[in-house]
This record gives sequence, C-alpha cells and structure tokens, in this order.
Amino acid sequence: MRVLIVGWSSPLHGEATAGDVLAMEAVALRLTADGIGHDTAWSAVMCPPGGLRLDDVDPSRYTHVVFVCGPASGDAAVEMLDRFPHCRRIAVGVSVVDHADPLLDRLDAVIARDAPGSTARPDLAARVSPSAVPVVGVYLTGGQHEYGDRRRHEAVIGALTDWLGGLDAALLSLETRLDPRDWRLPSTPGQVSSVIARMDAVVTMRMHGLVLALQAGVPALAIDPISGGGKVSAQAAAWDWPAVVGADDLGAGAPGADAFTADGLGAPGPGETVLDHWWRWCLSPDGRATASRRADDRPSDGMLDDLMKALRSR
Repeated sequence: MRVLIVGWSSPLHGEATAGDVLAMEAVALRLTADGIGHDTAWSAVMCPPGGLRLDDVDPSRYTHVVFVCGPASGDAAVEMLDRFPHCRRIAVGVSVVDHADPLLDRLDAVIARDAPGSTARPDLAARVSPSAVPVVGVYLTGGQHEYGDRRRHEAVIGALTDWLGGLDAALLSLETRLDPRDWRLPSTPGQVSSVIARMDAVVTMRMHGLVLALQAGVPALAIDPISGGGKVSAQAAAWDWPAVVGADDLGAGAPGADAFTADGLGAPGPGETVLDHWWRWCLSPDGRATASRRADDRPSDGMLDDLMKALRSR
C-alpha cells in the first residue's frame, strides 16, 4: 500500500488555504504513525523545496488517493482524481454540498466534515499545531517627494519586497496614515499604537513606524529610502537605535564577524546581507532588550521646552 495525499493545494488552478494544508498534514501524520507509506502532491505554486509536484506524480506508484479538506466539488478536483482510476479514492474532511455532485462518483468512500442530513464533525485542521513564527508589521511608503532626486523609494521597495518574501514570518502590511472613512485603515493614533504593540518586530520605511515601535518597546528594522539619509536616519540617531539601513547600503553584505560577535549573533552565514543581520538582531534577546530600554528611556521634552521658550519670548 502507498497513499498519495491531495487537496485543493494540489491542482494547478486550485486554491490553498492554511486549513487545507494543515488538514493534509494531519492525514500525513496519522499515516506516518500507522506505518503507511505516503507522499503529498502539491501545485507548482504551493510545492515546498524538495516537495512533489502533482504534475510529476507517477500514478502507477500508488494504491490509494486521499483527497483532503475543502468542498467535494469542482472540475479541477474531478480532473485530478481521474488520473488515478486504478486507485481506491477516498475523501476525508470535505464538505458535501450536493450528494449528486459528479466528484462523488469518482470516490470509493467519503468521510465528510459536513453534508446534508449528517452531523457535522470537527475539521481536521485543528489536529495540527503549526509552528509559531514572528509577527511583523511592515510599513512601506512611496511618498516623501520633498526629498527630490535623493528619493530611492522605488528601488528600496523592490529590494524589500524580494527580501521580505524570503522570511519565515507572519507579515502584516500596515499604515500610519489615518482615514476614518475606510475600515481597512486606522482612524486614530491609538489604533496604530495598539497594533504595533502586538508585533514581535517592525520593518519600516516610515519614520513614525520607527518612532512608535520604539515607544512601544518593539524592535524596528528601519530602512531609510533617502540617499545620504533623511528623517528615518535622523530619528534612529535621536533614539540611539542601531538597526537602520540606508538606501545606499541596502545591497551591502553583513557586517564582519567582529560586529556579529558584539551583537551576540555569532558569525554571519554565507551570503548574509545587512538586512539579514539587523533582522536577526531585532529578534534576538539583545535586540528586544535594547528596544525595551528605549521605551523606558524616551527622549527628553527638549523641543516642547524650546516651544514654551519661544512662546514666552518677545
């Protein structure tokens, strides 16, 4: 016996959700525990490194196909199952909407999570506890035209987009911009600060993304999109915050081994960049502790004191 696990993350035009993938993992874990050989087939988009693509599957290697999670309906699923006419085909953890659906004709057994006339059963996704990853707020900006030809926003956004895509983190695209007309945007400063306070770290091109993160004691990897440095670099200096990368240094390699040792990070890995270095530092105990100290030791009220002097002067 050898089982092929498939789901909506397997066909080319399928649609994968976290629940689909977790349910497939639940099936794989149970098969492993019971000593049953199996593979999981993925679409080209969802296939992990070293994984098996559905297009590369040799149907003759399998005795069983298990279709996991999602609706028991749809042409893509029918076409997928039709590749395995010799296999015993079983659906598990699926939603049956119509008992007359053509997909059900391809199946030898259906173990539904819900179906007309049947009692609902807990979804398989709840059987697996996925690994926790850092939750990171990302603040990008394409504005700041007051800096004229020193702006490097397009290049910085492009580099950050590529770099962020390689991180194993829950990345949230956030805004400091307020708009009470749109629920997708914050409408008060308190809403912005409340979100930042719940982050493990922040990656920001925006000055106030940096400032509000440090105010909350959250480590921030700041990227200054202005050639030669602008207000982001200035605020990093004002807060004595080291994790800032200038637009001109974005493609640079990581600092030398001495710098890594000083930061408590160990030697840089092969090909590690300056972004990688400060990312690791922000998530390290030293980075978290430094951010916490900055929150406790906020800059003085010097500008407000100067304002009071200016108001009282003649």
